[in-house]
Amino acid sequence: MKILVINGPNINMLGIREPEIYGSRSYDDLVALLHDEAERLGVELECFQSNHEGTMVDIIQSAYGDTDGIIINPAAYTHTSVALLDAVKAVGIPTVEVHISDPDLREDFRKISFIRSACVKTISGKGFEGYLEAMNFLCDLFKQNNIQ
Repeated sequence: MKILVINGPNINMLGIREPEIYGSRSYDDLVALLHDEAERLGVELECFQSNHEGTMVDIIQSAYGDTDGIIINPAAYTHTSVALLDAVKAVGIPTVEVHISDPDLREDFRKISFIRSACVKTISGKGFEGYLEAMNFLCDLFKQNNIQ
């Protein structure tokens, strides 16, 4: 099984950006945690981060036919990007939306998620552990559906 983790704008600034919201761990810490979990689960993992919407669309499209599941934290693009929604719908890969904080507990504009309707699950407000939950969810989904 191959999982692609996509992180959007400013996720590369974890540990620096608003640590009272996002914590003190860095993006490198997140990637290391994800690789450890992937190894434990026997999953092939690719991690990708971009501050550019079009680049994120390109990576989603490139996953078609090559990837079994996507975990995406679109960050600010959650609330603005129909392009990311359309890309996830186009590839038809089971996708889990993840947010480190809980957008529903923040500013009103953060309560809108364009991508959510194309995702099989949304996990919010669980910090880095939300990504691990998403990875385990995708693994369980594939086991239930006998997808190898």
